[in-house]
Amino acid sequence: MRALALFTAYGCLALSICQGAAAENGFEGVKPIPPPGIPISETSRAELEKGAAELGKDLESLRAELDGKSALLDLLPDAQIYHKAVDWALRYNEFYQASEVETARQLLTEGAARVKALREGRMPWASATGLVVRAYVSKIDGSVQPYGLVVPPSCHPETSHQYRLDFWFHGRGEQLSELAFISDRERNRGEFTPADTIVLHLYGRYCNANRFAGETDLFEALDSVRKRYPIDENRLVVRGFSMGGASCWQFATHYAGMWAAAAPGAGFSETAGFLHLYPAGAPRPDGYEQKLWHLYDSVDYAANLFNCPLVAYSGEIDGQKQAADMMALALADEGITMTHIIGPQTAHRYHPAAKAEINHRIDTIAAKGRDPMPLKVRFTTWTLRYNQMEWITVDALDHHWVRARVNANLDLAGNAVRLTTTNVTGLTLSMPAGYCPLDNTRRPQVNLDEQRLAAPPVMSDRSWTAHFRKQHGQWAVTESMDDPSLHKQHGLQGPIDDAFMDAFLMVRPTGQPMNEKIGAWAAAEMNHAMDHWRRQFRGEARVKSDADVSDADMAANNLVLWGDPQSNRLLARMAAQLPIRWDAQGVHLPQGDYPADKHVLLLIYPNPLNPKRYIVINSGFTFREFDYTNNARQTPKLPDWAIVDVSVPVSARQPGGITDAGFFDEQWKLPKAIQGTFLP
Repeated sequence: MRALALFTAYGCLALSICQGAAAENGFEGVKPIPPPGIPISETSRAELEKGAAELGKDLESLRAELDGKSALLDLLPDAQIYHKAVDWALRYNEFYQASEVETARQLLTEGAARVKALREGRMPWASATGLVVRAYVSKIDGSVQPYGLVVPPSCHPETSHQYRLDFWFHGRGEQLSELAFISDRERNRGEFTPADTIVLHLYGRYCNANRFAGETDLFEALDSVRKRYPIDENRLVVRGFSMGGASCWQFATHYAGMWAAAAPGAGFSETAGFLHLYPAGAPRPDGYEQKLWHLYDSVDYAANLFNCPLVAYSGEIDGQKQAADMMALALADEGITMTHIIGPQTAHRYHPAAKAEINHRIDTIAAKGRDPMPLKVRFTTWTLRYNQMEWITVDALDHHWVRARVNANLDLAGNAVRLTTTNVTGLTLSMPAGYCPLDNTRRPQVNLDEQRLAAPPVMSDRSWTAHFRKQHGQWAVTESMDDPSLHKQHGLQGPIDDAFMDAFLMVRPTGQPMNEKIGAWAAAEMNHAMDHWRRQFRGEARVKSDADVSDADMAANNLVLWGDPQSNRLLARMAAQLPIRWDAQGVHLPQGDYPADKHVLLLIYPNPLNPKRYIVINSGFTFREFDYTNNARQTPKLPDWAIVDVSVPVSARQPGGITDAGFFDEQWKLPKAIQGTFLP
């Protein structure tokens, strides 16, 4: 307990130091996001706090009452979200308009009504049509997250009809608290409400252009909707405008095989050009941050739109027309001419005639639906985070952050599959039951990069799976892609930010740090990570001390270890199995040693005690306050590992001085010839 108290004291000390150095270290002029709210009267605050406390108690007692009643318990988040919306607005000063006091009263009333209904075994909102607010519990941090629905009048529990589902990504809203989002979703049908269609309005975990946890939000919300409404999986459409247009570009290109159609409006589609980071014609530094733009830059994934019909929109005089123009160029390089509807003499909004044209085209495409088994597939990626397109899965790469491609064609006449690949060393072809169009009386032939291979047979249920692995330049058929060796794979490929797209647990050290400076830095950075997770991704990070982490915790979570090998007992257990050595003398790399008195290691790596999960050392998500000002800046700022000089004060851009940083190779090792620091 004394060590834990010291860690907290170190956090206070370092926070004070950081605040004192704020102006000279890059915080000056960086506004807080979310911004501080307006004051509300003491009378209103007391009333709302009392109401929120009562609703909170009712929810807890209801949870106990519903134990064993899974159908009703699964609906508890639909009530909990109303409590969270008001509770967080009160706790974190997030009232932005005087009218939101009355909104909070209404939300407490609705939350109480849902609690009462569940207690009575009723769930009227579950079968309601029109505007409906619902919620789910996120696997990432256990937080309750809202989403809004527009449910068509024909949708009722007895229907056998499957509905088209449109996703809508909202624009930038720095004041978009849960309270504001729910209020809007209870009264605003949104930009597009096609007939006979369920529209899913994503919160996206606030204001991050559906990146990182905001990306996971789409899939968690979709899973929730799937369980509750009859959805046609071949008529999923993604749409959005402004920041939501950027989200739409991202999902359209990275997950093109999922959608019947995509309709992005405005937004941004890449980082450097949108932010004017480099003058025209100037060379870009070959740095890790630039490599990491390949995670989210949609222009880099333009080839995937071969698999997804696209209708883009821009206002003619909107500066964000740049996004569609950049995508048009990238698509042209792939031989695709982009459909681009332009609102004449229109700034940052939809032109009515253009909107009607977009609706006509998207409705026509959605009525046809997605082809669940296309004969041709084109796929490009830069990372195994995005490794699947239609019936193709890329299981291994030669090199991360270098473009990989797969072009595939089904030759039904020849009962063959023809593929060409670039930068791919592991590949799976998989067609579900009922969908394989190949002849199940003849063994398929696979022509893979001009190698002819006899593939496994098509099964009697018309399913087919074939695995291929490349070694020493030659492809071979393999029974499975299981490989006990340590290697980068989907969901275990880095960089540091990847750990925060799935369940994670912060692990606080209880031992004495190697020195006071390191201890203070680690405590302050952990507090910063927890605070900004709450601010930017609207959840409370789960925390345990290093002594309390169980095998079950390690099985269920990525572990974020704070401190050093002396102060954190879990880090001490793993230290000898990490690819970078950190001991009482310092951090050791082949190109040099970094003394322990002022250097700390940041790292992501498969957990040596459970290689199916990550460990992260001394880092939360890696973009910081400066990057909140523009969503195009919200990209990974650190690669797989970094050495930080804690004698350099933290800033709005960095957690100290980045002395060295880099990527591990495909076997999670330091490259034999380290190219050295990526810094100037």
